[in-house]
Amino acid sequence: MPVEAMSNDVKPHEAIAPQNRVLIFIASLAAVFITAIEATIVSTAMPTIVGTLGGFDLLSWVFTSYLLTQAITIPIYSRLSDLYGRKPILLIGIALFVVGSILCGFAWSMMSLVVFRVVQGLGAGALTPVSRTLIGDIYHGAERARMQGYVSSVFVGAAVLGPVIGAFIASHTIWAMVFWVNVPIGLVAGAILIWTLHEQIEKRTHRIDWTGSALIGLGVGLLLFALAQAASLGLGWTLGLAAAGIVVLAAFAICERIVAEPIWPMSLWKDGMANRGNLVSLGLGASMMGIAAYLPVYMQGVMGTSAFVTGLALMAMSAAGPIGAVVAGQIMLRSSYRVSSTAAATIYITGSIMMSMLDQQSGAAWAVASGFLMGFGTGMSNNTYMVAIQAESAWNQRGIATGAFLFSRILGQAVGTAAFGGILNSSLSAYLTGKDDLVSQIIAPAFRQTLAPEILGPLMSQFNQALHTIFLILVGLSIVVMLIGLTLPRGRGLGHS
Repeated sequence: MPVEAMSNDVKPHEAIAPQNRVLIFIASLAAVFITAIEATIVSTAMPTIVGTLGGFDLLSWVFTSYLLTQAITIPIYSRLSDLYGRKPILLIGIALFVVGSILCGFAWSMMSLVVFRVVQGLGAGALTPVSRTLIGDIYHGAERARMQGYVSSVFVGAAVLGPVIGAFIASHTIWAMVFWVNVPIGLVAGAILIWTLHEQIEKRTHRIDWTGSALIGLGVGLLLFALAQAASLGLGWTLGLAAAGIVVLAAFAICERIVAEPIWPMSLWKDGMANRGNLVSLGLGASMMGIAAYLPVYMQGVMGTSAFVTGLALMAMSAAGPIGAVVAGQIMLRSSYRVSSTAAATIYITGSIMMSMLDQQSGAAWAVASGFLMGFGTGMSNNTYMVAIQAESAWNQRGIATGAFLFSRILGQAVGTAAFGGILNSSLSAYLTGKDDLVSQIIAPAFRQTLAPEILGPLMSQFNQALHTIFLILVGLSIVVMLIGLTLPRGRGLGHS
């Protein structure tokens, strides 16, 4: 039924006082931070939680339920923020996330924890896309590029702080605190938004696209579930669920053509900048899973480096992202989106080629440098397309345009995880027995020493070959990212927006 909502004709950021803009930015960063740190802080404390609640067989669902719910709702919340404003959708997201976090701390079994994680995920789906959209609303030009670059550093901070905080909480307090630690941050962020963000938007009537929301939620859920659980589902179920998801999404696309106010407007599909950005986000999402999952495996399993050195490579990759984002902002200001995107792709290609050249004799510095360059290129690309998409989008489509870009990255991560895992498992299929995690055993020197030379030699050869196949795919994806960047219009940048 019709609902009173806000008109899209007014730009709410024009009414925001300069002193409030900083506070709104801080609240937006806080909202992004609590969703970013959630995965790392909880995973560190999971052994303690399982020891208390039991239900080890549901362990993976503690993460899957949260991530799936978050991913499914990103496009829906993003579009609703275009229709009703950023503030009410963000406050709903914060409220659900805080309530879900509180309930998780009171979970009495693993099943109840999984259910409460769904509530958390329902809130998380609003926080990152709508927060980044809000930042895009209140800042323009070089400021927008710089502020969106700062958001990248939030993910690095979450990746570093999460395990430390999680380990401390698990050792010195009750496990419920891994969920409750985010509650005050969320409440403060919500209070700041209530106090400082006043969207002066004229009310008008909207019709919520409930059918489209249900179809995209079901279709995306089926597809992501099939990809996320591919290893345990088997080929038949994976293909069946993925096919069902694609059919539902096709029905969603048909539905969006006939409703008055679609969740995913067809005009977004005609937006060249958004389409390019989504393709790049999809490719980089897949690539980053390949790096994060398999560079450490190669370094420890083939090169024989320590876990500490492997951690340095991942830290270098993560730290390089925000630096690349800042550099991209400067290039966009002085030149164009095209120059920034192609420079990013060039750096990324260099890093991926270096990674594909790794062998048993490679020094750790070579591996760390390859990870750094790929992280740097990714940071540049992400910020370039995020800023370009937001600059090219009207206020009443900036939310869904931002959400689509972030959603494409999540979809790419799911595709990359399933595809690269399939490549590795297929190569090692002759050595797999039951449900043994052979990869985890290979990277342990003690396990390799137990194998006879006639078994170890062929096994390591297959292992090395499979990982290099993955690295070569990363090179191919980086070339695709370059080609997409070359199609951007010349001369279009922050100085010309």
